[in-house]
Amino acid sequence: MDIDTTQPWGHEIDYAGRATITEAGHTIHINVTDNSLSYVIGPDPVTGTYPPVTVMAQFTESGADFTELRGWGQVTVMPVGTDPVVPDQTAIQRAVAAALADFEANTASYAALCAKWPPSTG
Repeated sequence: MDIDTTQPWGHEIDYAGRATITEAGHTIHINVTDNSLSYVIGPDPVTGTYPPVTVMAQFTESGADFTELRGWGQVTVMPVGTDPVVPDQTAIQRAVAAALADFEANTASYAALCAKWPPSTG
């Protein structure tokens, strides 16, 4: 995945922190969120620190006989001190790489599981 250096998070995201990209033949859904309980991003009233930002990448591929394999990756960007999180231009790229690696691992696990059963004779 190429990083767009003109974008704070390395890729264009909408006002709600979402994006959809195509990578390695998969349509991957991106979600960039903080874990605060409020729609206003501010420091926690108890600790005085800002919440971390989570970047998630996920996709599902469907196959024959109702099979589905998923890929999921997550990256957490932590604030430094009492400052808000600074956007990380590599976070989406790393989350996508983790989702693709998870999908490959799930594919290998599914193939190994299927190999344990003899083929159907009809």
